[in-house]
Amino acid sequence: MSHRANRVGEQMKKELSDIIGRKIKDPRIGFVTVTDVQVSGDLQQAKVFISVLGDDEQKENTLKGLAKAKGFIRTEIGHRIRLRKTPEIIFEWDESIDYGNRIETLLHQLHSDDDKPLQNHEEE
Repeated sequence: MSHRANRVGEQMKKELSDIIGRKIKDPRIGFVTVTDVQVSGDLQQAKVFISVLGDDEQKENTLKGLAKAKGFIRTEIGHRIRLRKTPEIIFEWDESIDYGNRIETLLHQLHSDDDKPLQNHEEE
């Protein structure tokens, strides 16, 4: 990815967080965190990685709300960032957070399972 695409991605991440947090009033949209924005080298597309607090239904509703607001969001980005053409926005789940939480849970379970045999053995 080019240096310029990185800069545009960072700027978009900052602006998107503000737009989604303050400007969009759709009740379907929950507590959204924009975790990353990857802009294509030609600046035509921007993959926006998000995480949402809540269950699967809340996540789906948020994605529907963001999809409906995509035009408004692009327009806002266009006003805030000076580009010839505002990139097409694609919202995607940031699976790395769920993945990290899953690993942490598994490690915690492993650790607590390791403790159990020792405790049982000591009691004999």
